[in-house]
Amino acid sequence: MNLRGGLALIKNTWLMWLQHRSFFFLLAFGWMVPPLIYLFVWSTAAGAQTIGGLNRGAFVAYYLVLILVNQLTYAQANWTVGDVIRYGGMNQLLMRPLSPVFDTLSTEVAGKVVYMLFVIPVTAVLALILRPELHVTPTSSLYFILSLVLAWALRFFWGYWLALLAFWATRADGLLALQDSLVFLLAGQVAPTVLLPGLLRQASTLLPFRYMLGFPVEILMGLVTGVELQQGLVFQIGWTVAAVAIFLILWRAGVKQYSAVGG
Repeated sequence: MNLRGGLALIKNTWLMWLQHRSFFFLLAFGWMVPPLIYLFVWSTAAGAQTIGGLNRGAFVAYYLVLILVNQLTYAQANWTVGDVIRYGGMNQLLMRPLSPVFDTLSTEVAGKVVYMLFVIPVTAVLALILRPELHVTPTSSLYFILSLVLAWALRFFWGYWLALLAFWATRADGLLALQDSLVFLLAGQVAPTVLLPGLLRQASTLLPFRYMLGFPVEILMGLVTGVELQQGLVFQIGWTVAAVAIFLILWRAGVKQYSAVGG
């Protein structure tokens, strides 16, 4: 792991992305649209009452935080890894004096910096207009930061190992699309997980997708506390460790497969 070279690559990628920032601002706005739709749906449905213990201001706060968390955890580079493998781009990356993972991480870091230059001001303006109700404590903030880091790692490595299936399969993008669909359904985008019906709520608790997005938001909102919070962190850490382990296994096996085929 060439850390100095990796940091230089990250800086270079960031400068390159800034040259095309208008395109990435449009992309970031596109990712904001679904949460905004459900923000207005649920806040309108709540009106002057509450739904599942959430009033209008709480729904606004939930989805505004969700927008920020989604932008910070979404691993868009995972979609490019499969194409790099299929079209021979991995040849060049493997010849560099640093791990090819740095190439993906440089895109991740650069993208998030550029996206947040757009997303943070827009979210701040929406907060001034819509007036969310969010009561943050020092404890919930610390747990939120921890959970946010784990959510990014889980989403990144889970998507990465799915993309690595391109070493053996012609197309693995379908699995990435399925993952995004499950995140949409079970991770708190279509509705906070506290509002999901029985079986879906149980599935969201056991499967990794809630811990890729919705769980940090629930922590900051105070929707999970005490034992439920501790259990959630255990699940999140466990799924993250599993994702990293699967990634390492598939990476080593995939590179051997790639070398054997390509010579």
